[in-house]
Amino acid sequence: MKIRVATYNIHKGVSAIRAEPRVLALKQAIGLFDADVVFLQEVQGKHDLKAAKYGAEQLGQKHWPAAAQHEYFAGESRHLHAAYGMNAVYDHGHHGNALLSAFPIANQANHDVSDHAYEQRGILHCVLNTERGIVHCYVVHLGLFESGRRRQTQALISAVRESAPDGEPVIIAGDFNDWRNTLGTELRNALGVVEAFDQIGSSSTLDEIMRTLRRKSSVNPARTFPSALPFFRLDRIYVRGFKVDAAEVMHGSLWAKLSDHAPIVANLTLA
Repeated sequence: MKIRVATYNIHKGVSAIRAEPRVLALKQAIGLFDADVVFLQEVQGKHDLKAAKYGAEQLGQKHWPAAAQHEYFAGESRHLHAAYGMNAVYDHGHHGNALLSAFPIANQANHDVSDHAYEQRGILHCVLNTERGIVHCYVVHLGLFESGRRRQTQALISAVRESAPDGEPVIIAGDFNDWRNTLGTELRNALGVVEAFDQIGSSSTLDEIMRTLRRKSSVNPARTFPSALPFFRLDRIYVRGFKVDAAEVMHGSLWAKLSDHAPIVANLTLA
C-alpha cells in the first residue's frame, strides 16, 4: 500500500511578513500536495481577533473562515477526516497541531509536552484505519530551547512505545526545531524509525541503513526554514514500517508567500 504524506507549519494562517491572512491560499496549496495524510502545525482552532478583522463578509484573500482552520482545510475533497490537538490557549483563541486524512481516524489523543508556561506544545496521536490495517500518526511541534526539546523527545518516545507497540507502522512528522540535528539518533535507536531523507536514494535495505546510521549522525535532513531561502533543517518525517520512495521540499515563490516554513512531501510504501 502506498501513502503520500506531507508536513507543514502554516504559521497560524498568516504570512511571515506583515502577517497578512493566507487561509484561502493555504487551503488551495494543501490540495497541491495531493497527499493522503497531512501533518499541520500552528493551526488555529479559534481566533476571534482575526475573525473580526478579516470576517466572512470580506471576500478574497481577506476572508477568514468561520470554522476552525483544520475543519476548513478538510473541506478539500481528498481529506474527509480531520483531528485537532489544542496546545496554546489565549484570551482570543487557541492553536495547536492538526491531521488531515483521506483514511478514517479511529481515535485520537493529544499529549501535553509543554516545557514551561510560555511555550505550550503538544503531540497529536491519531490512529488511521487503512485497507492494510492501522497506521499510527504523530503530529509534532517541539520547543525552541534544546533542553526542552530533549525532554519533549523523551515524552514522544514514551507515547509511541505505549500506543504503537510490537512494531506497528508509525509516521512521526512535524516541526522539530532541531536545527543542529541532535535528536535523530535518539529517535532511531529508541523507536526504530528512519527519517525520510536518510532512506531516500539509498539502495541499501532498511536494516543496513539502520546499522549505518547508528555509527554516524543522520544524513542531513532537508532545509525548510525560512521558506524564502531555506537554510535551517527544522522539519522532519520519521517512519517505521514504511519504505520511503521519494521525498522533497516544496520550494518557490508560492510557498515563500504562505508561511515561514517550507513543506515536505514524501511517498511511502507500507513494508
